[in-house]
Amino acid sequence: MPHRLLPRRTLLASPLLGAALALPGRDASGRTTDVVRLTWGLGNITLIAKVRGELERTLAAQGIRVEWVGPFPNHAPTLQAVTGNSADFSFGGSTTPALATIIAGAPLVFAQFFVYEPRTTAIIARDGSGIDRIEDLAGRSVAVNRSGLGEFLLVAALEKHRVDRSRVRFVYLNPPEAGPAFGSGKVDAWSMWSPVVDVARIDYKAHDLFIEGRDLDFQIDFTSFVTRRRFAEENPDLVRAVNAALAAEGAWANENIIEAEKISQAQAKYSDAIRDAFIAKRRHYRFIPVTNADFIAGLQRAADWLTARRVLPDKVVVADHLARL
Repeated sequence: MPHRLLPRRTLLASPLLGAALALPGRDASGRTTDVVRLTWGLGNITLIAKVRGELERTLAAQGIRVEWVGPFPNHAPTLQAVTGNSADFSFGGSTTPALATIIAGAPLVFAQFFVYEPRTTAIIARDGSGIDRIEDLAGRSVAVNRSGLGEFLLVAALEKHRVDRSRVRFVYLNPPEAGPAFGSGKVDAWSMWSPVVDVARIDYKAHDLFIEGRDLDFQIDFTSFVTRRRFAEENPDLVRAVNAALAAEGAWANENIIEAEKISQAQAKYSDAIRDAFIAKRRHYRFIPVTNADFIAGLQRAADWLTARRVLPDKVVVADHLARL
């Protein structure tokens, strides 16, 4: 059979053929596929990347075709998609559920991190509910996502205000279920991230009890892209290319705040008032490689804090779960 009809994966299985057919400047062992499946969600940097199309063009120039999988409401189901091999990258979500999934035995590694500011995740309660401060949550119920941003923020808020967590009922719901439960009064409060929490304040006439960027004394949760360990080992060139393209998308959003927020608004369908509030806050992104030792040390401290407070079920060594790039 002529070589041109053989699939790339078959060719690269042979060291001689792989070396002979490798493109100039590319290590034949650095990529076993030309397709990458990226998850995306509303209010996320991957949404901006999907809509603009620049990430796809950048990767196409390197011979990589992007397939988008989604949308997803939060990080946990993207982690399931990656673990189950129906996607290759999680969509840039909370490190806490990523760590919980790794602790549960999923063969995942962190490919890249980013930090976005300002941090706007908040615990909210409906106006007129009699809940005006964290201390008022005693005897009440709060919707949170398990082992995620919502749960850890509630744990941190209760600890800061010296409210025993046993006095508060944690109701584990993902955002699509938590919103209606909060709006109908089935739960008394909700710990949630932007832009969903911003929409909820208006739709359900709610107010803030605790805001991450304002009230949390130190950052516990970060944002991460996660892939399968074997995928990263077999495709380090591809993972590096995706990382660079995502970081470039963050840099574009930082320089084009109004355009970025308009893209998010058009897809998530929230009001001009919420969009303008985000523009005024000048939301921006800072991408961090897995080789940044100081950042990894900070993430390890955060993981230990979460384990000590039973948000994470067991201890995890973060350095053991990084893509080797």
